[in-house]
This record gives sequence, C-alpha cells and structure tokens, in this order.
Amino acid sequence: MNSGFDIVVTGGGHAGCEAALAAARMGCSVVLVTQDIKKIAQMSCNPSIGGLAKGQLVRELDALGGEMGLAIDNTGIQFRRLNLSKGPAVWSSRAQADRLLYRKYMQDTIERQENLDIVEDCVAAIRTANGRVTMVETEGGLKIDCRAAIVTGGTFLNGLIHIGEITQQAGRIGEDAALHLSEQLQSLGFKAGRLKTGTPPRLDGKTIDFDVLEKQPGHDDFPPFSLRSSRVYDNSATCWITYTNKDTRKYINDNLHTSALYSGRIKGVGPRYCPSIEDKIVRFSDKPRHQLFLEPEGGGTDEIYPNGFATSLPEDVQLRAIRTVKGLEEADITVPGYAVEYDFFFPYQIKPTTETKLVEGLYFSGQINGTSGYEEAAVQGFMSAVNAVLKLKGKPEFTLDRSQAYIGVLLDDLATKSTEEPYRMFTSRAEYRLALREDNVAERLIEYGFSFGLIPEGIYRRETERIELVKREVLRLEKVQCPIRELPIEANGDYNRKISVAAALRMPCIGVSEVEANDKQLKSHSRGIKTDIEIKIKYKGYLDKQQREIDKFKRLEDRPIPQGFPFMSLTGLKAEAREKFVQFKPMSLGQASRISGITPGDISVLMVHLKRMSA
Repeated sequence: MNSGFDIVVTGGGHAGCEAALAAARMGCSVVLVTQDIKKIAQMSCNPSIGGLAKGQLVRELDALGGEMGLAIDNTGIQFRRLNLSKGPAVWSSRAQADRLLYRKYMQDTIERQENLDIVEDCVAAIRTANGRVTMVETEGGLKIDCRAAIVTGGTFLNGLIHIGEITQQAGRIGEDAALHLSEQLQSLGFKAGRLKTGTPPRLDGKTIDFDVLEKQPGHDDFPPFSLRSSRVYDNSATCWITYTNKDTRKYINDNLHTSALYSGRIKGVGPRYCPSIEDKIVRFSDKPRHQLFLEPEGGGTDEIYPNGFATSLPEDVQLRAIRTVKGLEEADITVPGYAVEYDFFFPYQIKPTTETKLVEGLYFSGQINGTSGYEEAAVQGFMSAVNAVLKLKGKPEFTLDRSQAYIGVLLDDLATKSTEEPYRMFTSRAEYRLALREDNVAERLIEYGFSFGLIPEGIYRRETERIELVKREVLRLEKVQCPIRELPIEANGDYNRKISVAAALRMPCIGVSEVEANDKQLKSHSRGIKTDIEIKIKYKGYLDKQQREIDKFKRLEDRPIPQGFPFMSLTGLKAEAREKFVQFKPMSLGQASRISGITPGDISVLMVHLKRMSA
C-alpha cells in the first residue's frame, strides 16, 4: 500500500462506498479505511433501498454517476412504486434487497475499482497543518498522508447499544465502536451532540404463519433505478402486512420500565419520523393498532425484518410483545432489536459541499451530520468525493440548489437549518417538488455526471436524445388534432369539433391511452416516454408557475456573500441575526434567508450592506 493518498475515506457504509468509488473513478488515489471489509455496505437496519423521497435521492445519485441504483437493480428481490394514486411530484420507488447479495455486490465493486485501496482498521485522528488536512492516523498505528479526508462515521462514533438493561460499546451489534475520533475532532473545535436510532428484532420466517397475513407483491413493469440498467434482478418476493393490537399495547405499556428508552438510560435524541414501538404506544396512545411490514432479508435466508417494530426492550420482552401480533404468535427471534446512541456533529459546521468550515479538505458525510437513512448518507458521500476531487484539481466546487435536486434540499437544510434530531428526507421538504420528479432526473442532472466522467458517453447520448424527443413530441402534439367524439368526455352536441391532443391531455380524465389511437407516432413510443410526454403536457401550467418561483429563488441564490464577511460589525441587524450569520456563515442571500430565526427585515439590511461593500 502507498504511504500517501489524495483522499482517505473513513468508514465503509453507504456514504463511504459512494465517496470512495466516485473519488477513485474521477482519477484520485483513494484509501478506504473500514473496521471490517466483510461488512462494507452492510444494511444495518431495513433491507431496502428507496421509499418516499428516498427513491428520488437514489435516482438523482444515479444520474450523477453514483453506484447505489445499480447495486439495488442487481440485487433487489421486490420493486414497487409508491404514491401512484397521487400526482407525479410525489411518486417514489422502493426495493427490497437481498441483504447479503447487496453487500457482496458493493464489496466486489470496491475491490475491483482502480485507484482504490482498502485498509481494515479504525481511524483515530485527523491531523492538520495551517488549517487543512495533512494526515489520517489509525488505531492500528498507521499514519496515512493525504490531501483530503472524508469522514463517514455512521453510528460508530462513541456508539453505545442498548437492549433493556444491557449496554455495550458498539456501532452495530457485534461490531466495535470508534472510541477516539469524536474526541479528537472536538479538540479541533467541532461541536458534537448525541443522537439515537434503533432497529427491530429479526424473526425466523419458518415460525411465522404467513397464511393469515395480507400479501404485498411487487409491481410489474418497474423501471430500473439506474439509467445504466436494462432490467431489475428479481421482482418475485412477497412482503406481508400485519398490525399490533390492544394486547400488544397493554403488554408494552406494562413493561415500559424495562425499555432503555423509558428507563432513562438513553440520552440521545431519537428520530421523530421513525419512532420505536415503545414511542408509538406512548405518543400515539389513541391509535388502536400500528402497521408492521414483514420484509424478507433475501433468497438465501428465512430471516424476516418486522419493519415498524424498532425497540430497546429486553429480548424476552421483545419476544412476548411480538407474539401478541397476528401471524407472529409462534415467532422466534433470531437477532434482538436494539437502540444505538452515537455522536454527531452539528451540520451548521459544513458547507453545502459537505466540506467543514473549520478545516480545509475535511468532509463530513452521513450520520455524522445528523441524517438518517442509507440514501441520505449515500448522496452526501458522493457529494463529498466530487468536491474533494474538484478542490484537489483546482476546479470550482459543485453544489446543487433546492430547485435542482432533492440532494440540494438535503444539503441546504443541513447547512442553513442544521438539526438536533435525526434528519430524514421527505417530499414535503422540497418546495419545488413538482420540478424534482423521479422521471426527469436525467434532464436535471446527467449533464453533471457526464462532465465528471462518471456517466458513460453511450448512456449520456441515449438520455439526451430521449430528452429532446420528449420536447419535440410535446410541441408536435399541440398541433395534432383529435375529434371530440373520440374522447371520453361530454361533447355538448358539437361532435365534429376537434382539439389538439395536447389540449385533450390537459383534461383531468384523459391520459395517453385515451388519445394515442389518433396518432401513430405517439402510440409507437415506449411506456416511459409516453409518461414523460403526458406529465409535461398535463402539468404545463403548474410547471410554468413553479419555474417563475424558481427564477425568483435563483435571484437570491445568485447574490453571493463573500467569505469572511464581517457580520458582527453590521449596523441595523438584530443581535440574534448577527449571531446566526456568524454561526452558519451563509454563502448567499438565499441561504441567509432560510436560517431559522432570520426575518425578511434582516435580509433587507444584509442586502443593503452587500451593495455598499460591492460599490
């Protein structure tokens, strides 16, 4: 192994995998330092990729050249589209993974990657000189010279696992915690906090009565996550749905005192939107039941993941509680559920590039920034790598704003709002979500992926040709005429009148299937292209309105605030505004306006000072 590298990536989770691969593929020498090579890309919690808003993140990552979409396409066992009863702005994709296959796929990909070495160790310190990264030291005594470091600590930074009264230092069950790096980073001046997350017990599928449960199969004709995939690996697996009941609620209530969460042993802040079963019973006491999804862990195992039953109860209490649920009366636990506490660093300390504000060349990605979820971690790791490489090559940094991608929303939220609880992406966080759909990720982002050298030219040309085809068809269908009498609408006696196909598609009750018989060219297109055409035509008015809002937003985003701007000396600003600006160090007026507690009046004052100083 070389003694020096361009970039060191610490941690082999989903953020670390994307960071290491992207940096190596962009031409830098990279070393991935991880405690256990066999646990690279481990799915610590649920065996799935995607979901509401998370599906958008995966598809955006793929259009930029990331690996997660390809990985799940090649190892998934069930694929579904969510929210199809609603508008296309919130359609999302989700897949169940074969947990072992997914891990093996990513490990093999990393081991084959040129410019990328792997070291089985744990990072203990980041060394700096003159305010920038120079070296990474490991617990095993290695000293690795580097020009940039990407820290993806996951739940390992001072990780502490709780199962009832049992507490042990660990990042995941059976894996050691990282006990030195957090304190060393704090010695550099970084501010840390404490978060908590949890996972359900795993169940032995041979002991579950699936016959009494509601089946949930995959969806046919699922479009692969990746633009580089021609199909998905397998879509034959079944999930099942069941519910807790009054007996579950009573038993857990009677044993709340045994829970690590409710006995006071856990100090970290837990996830608001993915609570433990104890939290659900207490916080939603008016609910007679709570839904559980029983998800297979893969084709080579009988293990089942009961999504919705995260817990820190003692193992014997977990078992009795599980057995109150329909279909699980004889279920056995193979691995107990647990809660894990870990250190994170308040994300106001990073830029939207994920580079830290305190140390040049140091990047934070994933749960170290307070986020939760594989997808949120993966996109951060990718953005860290791209920006680290661009910085080392002397090129401009790469950021995405809130109007361009969910990735932009995520990183802007972290940099301008920070967080004190596990952050999870939702469609509701994206104010421009109608423009940030799954179907138009290539239109929005593939140009960047191609420019980074991460998207093959053939894929780039195919997608750009498809984008142009859809644009031409949208314009053409404004001119193609369709007889009123052939449409499933009231003609009010005027059966000979004609309207354009586009005008027909803008009617709420009419889709492509109702008009394609009138136009052979439209009928000849693939299902995906037809869907793209229909969305662009049907929602044109809404998309135009949103574009005007985006243009207004851009005007604020394009007003940069110089680095080192003297916020504390500005007259006319409230003390709170000065303190917030000094803490968050916004890079534009737009970012400044989104900081919690900042008013339109504060922005007006800041704008005046910016104009004076630039005059």
